[in-house]
Amino acid sequence: MSGNTVKINTLEMENVKRIKAVQLVPGENGLTVIGGNNGQGKTSVLDSIAWALGGDRFRPGTAQREGADTPPSLRLTLSNGLVVERKGKNSDLKVTDPNGQKYGQALLDSFISVFALDVPRFMNASGKEKANILLQIIGVGEQLQELERKEKALYDERTMIGREAQQKKHYAEQLPLFADVPDKVISVSQLIERQKEILAKNGEIARKRQNLQALKDREALLDREIAGVQERLTFLQEQLKQVREDILIASVDEGTWVDFPTDEIERDIANIEQTNEKIRSNLNRQFALEDAGEAEQRYADKSAEIEAVRKEKRDLLLGADLPLAGLTVENGELLFNGHPWDCMSSSEQLRVATAIVRKLNPACGFVLLDKLEQLDLDTLAQFGAWLEQEGLQAIATRVSTGDECSVIIEDGVSRHVNEENQFDGWGALLNV
Repeated sequence: MSGNTVKINTLEMENVKRIKAVQLVPGENGLTVIGGNNGQGKTSVLDSIAWALGGDRFRPGTAQREGADTPPSLRLTLSNGLVVERKGKNSDLKVTDPNGQKYGQALLDSFISVFALDVPRFMNASGKEKANILLQIIGVGEQLQELERKEKALYDERTMIGREAQQKKHYAEQLPLFADVPDKVISVSQLIERQKEILAKNGEIARKRQNLQALKDREALLDREIAGVQERLTFLQEQLKQVREDILIASVDEGTWVDFPTDEIERDIANIEQTNEKIRSNLNRQFALEDAGEAEQRYADKSAEIEAVRKEKRDLLLGADLPLAGLTVENGELLFNGHPWDCMSSSEQLRVATAIVRKLNPACGFVLLDKLEQLDLDTLAQFGAWLEQEGLQAIATRVSTGDECSVIIEDGVSRHVNEENQFDGWGALLNV
């Protein structure tokens, strides 16, 4: 990767903002830390690099160092052989290739990422802005936005269905449930018909009773006549015999003659409205529960649709060329290893920002980072190792004068901590 990207080989600057004279050879890959106490000119180094490469939009409000007799002077050599200079009264830009050919800002803009010169601009963006930048980089922004809209519409629809299902179920469960009543509403006419049938049967039994009683009365009469009229005894005895035979025939099933009660039917008729009210209440409760069940099923169906959309989103992002493993976008927010920006550690935020900035313009192989004192030494070392692994160059500032610094800025002048960061240039002239 590093062979295809442009990095900063050397930089020299004089009389810019707080800088008196600074020179530096950044490491090709990894972290080059510019250290020093507050107010010594560390940030001025990064601002000067941004101005040299980014053009007038990065020009400081007061470019010349206060008290300096000569105007600002900046010189950077890049890994693609270009030499970038700004000097003179107007700090005009001069870009020269190894063959002496001269160019302007347009050439620098072709491989210099604005975000690489101003990483805080990305880091201070909102979560949605960061997510949109990432989605535009990997080319799935419009597709994901459409899926997000579809998911939100389904989610809102499911929410309404869920509320409806809960309301209907609550309503159904509040309805009273009566035991020991029929499942269907009772008809008065049906009860009256049943009463008629019973009364008809009872009438038949009454007729049989009357018939039997008449026969018994006839028997008694004949007995009296026999007692009073002996001469008719033979005749009457024959008649008596016949009557007794008829009695035997008529009374064969007398033991089964039991009147059917009508009390229950009469109670049912009297209480039919109350009973039917209970039946209707039970039916309403059953209908309401069925309605709630249908709503719950629609809710489950919407949940399945939402999950399908979410899977489509995950598959879309899994298939995208993301700049850093663990990066994703959910609900319009940038996530790293499942955490939103404000839940990431400072080191994770730097890695995410640096990886996305690099992806914005892969030709730009460096980034400028300010105020790395927020990282402890172990985290700083881990971040530097990650930069090395990714073939990225980072020039950063840190309020420190420790061994982790490559160069120390004291009162606007650079003091090298190790030999790697020194080069033949302004050293003798500036007596640094």
